Amino acid sequence: MVSRDITIINNIGLHARPATFFIQKANTYKSSIWIEKEDRKINAKSLLGVLSMGIAQGMTITLTAEGDDEERAINGLIELINTGFSEFEK
Repeated sequence: MVSRDITIINNIGLHARPATFFIQKANTYKSSIWIEKEDRKINAKSLLGVLSMGIAQGMTITLTAEGDDEERAINGLIELINTGFSEFEK
């Protein structure tokens, strides 16, 4: 299992379009992936779950992955967040 904290930097956080991009990326990995914020933990491959977290710019979340490609999954999702989701908005 791999866990890392990451701060959301894009202007609108993980709402609507960025959340869709996030779960699409998460679903490319075989590992189970979770997002934790405060006392809540949700499946990162669930759009409804991600949207229900209300993750805004400046918030820090914990990403956790467990499975065959857990390291790749965490690194890929962190890269997506750190680019502000710009790779999908071209």
